[in-house]
Order: sequence, then structure tokens, then C-alpha cells
Amino acid sequence: MKLHCEVEVISRHLPALGLRNRGKGVRAVLILCQQTPKSPPWPQAGGERGGPHPACLLVSTLKDKRGTRYELKENIEQFFTKFVDEGKATVRLKTPPVDICLSKANSVSLKGFLSAVRLAHRGCEVEAPLPALAPVKTSEFEKFKTKMVITSKKDYPLSKSFPHYLEHLQTSYCGLVRVDMRMLCLKNLRKLDLSHNHIKKLPATIGDLISLQELNLSDNHLESFSVALCHSTLQKSLRSLDLSKNKIKALPVQFCQLRELIDLKLDCNELIRFPFKIGQLTNLRFLSAAQNKLSFLPSEFRNLSLEYLDLFGNTFEQPKVLPVIMLQMPLTLLESSARTILHNRIPYGSHIIPFHLCQDLDTAKTCVCGRLCLSCFTQGTTSMNLHSVAHTVVLVDNMGGTEAPVISYFCSLGCYINSCDMLK
Repeated sequence: MKLHCEVEVISRHLPALGLRNRGKGVRAVLILCQQTPKSPPWPQAGGERGGPHPACLLVSTLKDKRGTRYELKENIEQFFTKFVDEGKATVRLKTPPVDICLSKANSVSLKGFLSAVRLAHRGCEVEAPLPALAPVKTSEFEKFKTKMVITSKKDYPLSKSFPHYLEHLQTSYCGLVRVDMRMLCLKNLRKLDLSHNHIKKLPATIGDLISLQELNLSDNHLESFSVALCHSTLQKSLRSLDLSKNKIKALPVQFCQLRELIDLKLDCNELIRFPFKIGQLTNLRFLSAAQNKLSFLPSEFRNLSLEYLDLFGNTFEQPKVLPVIMLQMPLTLLESSARTILHNRIPYGSHIIPFHLCQDLDTAKTCVCGRLCLSCFTQGTTSMNLHSVAHTVVLVDNMGGTEAPVISYFCSLGCYINSCDMLK
């Protein structure tokens, strides 16, 4: 029985000697095995215990493939398993007085391994046959590989699974038409590069990659970005997203819930607008959306604080002189109710009100006064110097311009009159 994880062996005598442990685990293979009479002498911590062939724990690392053997029978003082669901546990031995700290293990495998270790400690027979004591092969440590780069179709693994501990996976120019479901089992994955393929749709289960920080999907055939991904764990983990060179026409309003985003690339798509609530991306520092079909920027664009902004090659329109008036007095019951819900931040969902009303509330416009409105508003357009939101700005056109039109919304006639100077 084997377990692949990170291991740190801490001597409990260190504090008495005024010393501290290193504080960092190393990649290791733990094997629950049995030493037979034919086995050669083995590095052992502690004395012999139990019967003629007691089960023992062999801890092997890449530098020490022979490993260190620890007796188990009646030799475990305590198990610490509070964080076993996170792949962490500690086994405290009596002799020698050490704590074997395990981390970054597969939680299911860890639970099974600990159950077998408990049986060995009690002197009971372990259900699975135990292998004889033997050095660990180098191939076992390939499973600890944290980075894999594949840049051709012939190198793509069809029969072999991806190493479980991968943190960086790149599969570019592989002709993929969909995301390989085997990738979605890599819970340690921090960077996923699927650029230069033929992917048309993203599975919602990408959101189950709880450690994912960088996602590169450039040069594919994507036409949309899933709302389900916006509601996933990517809200807390995703820092960088590259969607350039696709066929995306619009991003969902829920996209702005990915509030940990720092770097967003949207170049060379077919974008006709940004999400209305883009100002909620308060951590965004690098935004690139060159060569799209943007005709204006949403009013909340003013709330961004960027270091770099590239909107070159878009079809920005000239600000309109006359406003678009869609005010209706008195307000309809729908408008009045919607404003009350949004202003008082009353929770809503499709389990409470019809789904189409949830969509209306999600796409509500933000007035310059901060209040929200649904379909009763006045719309005005003004010009904004992009240097007001970004330190470095790529010129908007070949004429050296750095200004772009911004649409503003006004929930009432009073708000519009008070903001007339802004629209001049």
C-alpha cells in the first residue's frame, strides 16, 4: 500500500535542545510493507517490535530511495486527522519520538492509508497484501511532477493519466476540441494553458479546480463565457484570464463576480460591450481589449484603477448630443419593486422569483448617484480621458487619441439635470 504526499519528520527532542525543525515537507512515497527474513538490513528508526514479520512504514524520498523504516505495532502514540479532508495528517510515534507530518495527499487515499496504519499499530492483519521491503523506483517520483508542457498533438497523452500533483499544465497546438476531463481532477493545478486549440465550449467543472489562478484560453473558438464559471470557486482563486483571439461577442454580467482578477486579456474578439458592472473588478490592474467592436464604455468603467489599458482598434462612436429618455412617471410597479429590492440589498434568486426577473435585476443600470434602475432611466453619453483610470494607456486610434465614449445612466430627471455639466 502506497501513499504519495509531502512528508516532514519532526523530532520531539528539538525544542529541548533549543532547535527548530526546517518547517517544510519534501516529496515522498510512503509504503506500508513487511520485512521478510530475506530482506537486506534497512535503515531503521527505533527498535524491533512485534512478531517475526511485523508491518512497518517505509518513508522514501528522491534523494533517499532506500528510505527509513519505522515500526508500527504498538508504536503509535496518537493520530492527528482534523484536516484529513485537506490531505493533511500527522502520525506521532513513540519510538523514535518523532511526528510524521503528511500534507498535499489525496484525501481519499490518505484516509485509506491511515486506516491500514491503524490496523498495523494494533497488530491486526491488513486486508490488502503488504509488499516486501524494497527500494522505491525512480518512476514513482515522476508522479510528483508539478509542471508539464505539451506543444504538439503527437506528445499528448491518450492512455496515461496526468501526474496528480501538477501545478502547471500547458497543452497548446494539440488540436483539442474540448477540455479533457482528466485535467479537471488536478486539484493542485494553479496554471492551465489551453491556448492554440479548437475548443468551442468550456465545461462548468473547470470551476472545481479550487487552486486555479491562471487560465489561458487564447486562440480557440469560444463564443461565450459560462455563467456557471462566474459562480464557481474561480471567484476566489482566478487572478489571470486570457480569452484573446476567440469569437466572444459579450461577457455575462456575472463575469464581474470574478473579483480577484488582476490581468484580463480580451484582444481580437467580437466584443460589442463590456459588462455593465465591470467597475466591481476592483483588483483589476491590466486590461487589454484591442481589436474588438466596442462602441462605448459602461459608466462603471470609471471605477477601475488600472496600471495598463489597451483599447486600440475599436469602433468607438462619437458622444451623442441628445440624451435617450426612457423615464416614466409614475414608476411602474415592476420598476418600483426592483429599485426597492436593489437599494435595500434584499436577497433574491430563481427559487423565490421567476428566473427572467432575476436576470433583469442582475442587469440593472447604475445611476451616477449610486442608485440602481431597471428600465426607467435617462441615458447620456460623454467622453472620458482613459488616463483617468489607467497609468499607461495604449492609443485608442492612429490619431493619437486617448479618449473614449462612456454611457451614463440617470434614475430621475433631477439626477440628469444635476449632472448636465458632466455631459457637456
